[in-house]
Amino acid sequence: QVQLVESGGGLVQAGGSLRLSCAASGRTFSTYGMGWFRQAPGKEREFVAGISRSGVTVYSDSVKDRFTISREDAKNTMYLQMNSLKPEDTAVYYCARSSGSYATYYLRHVDYWGQGTQVTVSS
Repeated sequence: QVQLVESGGGLVQAGGSLRLSCAASGRTFSTYGMGWFRQAPGKEREFVAGISRSGVTVYSDSVKDRFTISREDAKNTMYLQMNSLKPEDTAVYYCARSSGSYATYYLRHVDYWGQGTQVTVSS
């Protein structure tokens, strides 16, 4: 069983920055793609960013050029650096593990989820 634990969420003013972390259990972290999704109140869960086993990244249009996804396999950890935050970025952010070596993009790519961390951006 894989456990994913997010941290780093919080309250920040518009224009500010936050860095989310996702720590994964197990010894196979490096062999899987990973990603971040988010869900705002009353909305469906949506893709934010993904990173493949080899480090290839993909972003949603809404966060491209503002967010950066990365991974540190030696620490079984994935990150999401969020800059120039906007009120519309407010959501619960979820760490996700892909079912293969490719980056997560669709919900059907995900086989494990973290519990989520709240990000609130005030205007």
